[in-house]
Amino acid sequence: MTDEFRPRRSVLYIPAANERALEKAKSIACDAIIFDLEDAVAPDAKPAARARAVDAVRAGEYGRRELTIRCNGLATPWGRDDLVAVGAAAPAAVVVPKVDSASYVDEVTAVLDTALDSGAAEPVPIWAMIETPTAILDVRAIAAHPRVDVLIMGTNDLARELRAPLVKGRANLMAHLATALLAARAAGTAALDGVYNDVGDADGFAAECRQGVELGFDGKTLIHPSQVEPANRAWSPSDDEIELARRIIDAYTEAEADGRGVVTVDGRMIEHLHVANARRTLAIAEAIRDLSSS
Repeated sequence: MTDEFRPRRSVLYIPAANERALEKAKSIACDAIIFDLEDAVAPDAKPAARARAVDAVRAGEYGRRELTIRCNGLATPWGRDDLVAVGAAAPAAVVVPKVDSASYVDEVTAVLDTALDSGAAEPVPIWAMIETPTAILDVRAIAAHPRVDVLIMGTNDLARELRAPLVKGRANLMAHLATALLAARAAGTAALDGVYNDVGDADGFAAECRQGVELGFDGKTLIHPSQVEPANRAWSPSDDEIELARRIIDAYTEAEADGRGVVTVDGRMIEHLHVANARRTLAIAEAIRDLSSS
């Protein structure tokens, strides 16, 4: 499994202060976990939550799930200690809230890498949360920062700062989601869609997942275990898509061998881009099977 095809269909926030939630997460079929030290943790519980998150990452009890930790911002009383602890724990990534600029990523990196002086093996990648108007305006530079591997849309905070309501269909946020996604693709980084707040609205959640897939996001951040299976399903190639991808590749390979310049499948002209998409579909399906079998 390569980073390009690493499944991040379902990325579940887990409050690091909640021991029961930490234990339950070991059996949830999400692709990745964000152990949260920020919004989901009360101020007086943050130091203990930090210790639990670090222990969870080091325990090795979460299978092949990608484990990350969301720290508090540098402007808070806990941010610097969070980053130092996370740097030493070496999770798959540190999730940084309210990244407004590439220069802020530099500040975070400088603190995070103090752990390297204490014997940490490698620098920890950064997943940057895009959740302010300033971030949208500088998102291309943020996405291109060498330490940023993933952009996460913080749609709740973004809507609040825009003074925009959270509405079904997110028409009022489409331009900002598309701008961030363009920046991610231009930089070769992954991009994760924001959370869906109404846990009881299964139809609304499914519709927003479809929208996220159609926009091109790599997966969705989640706030409840019940959202994992629908997200996994939405971002997994269907059996029909896998079968079509195989037929496209077979037809194109046969045409090349015969010296034919025109290839059709189901009456549709097949070009290099269709073959590339088909190969990507099969690679993603293989990566999902690999993750699911572990």
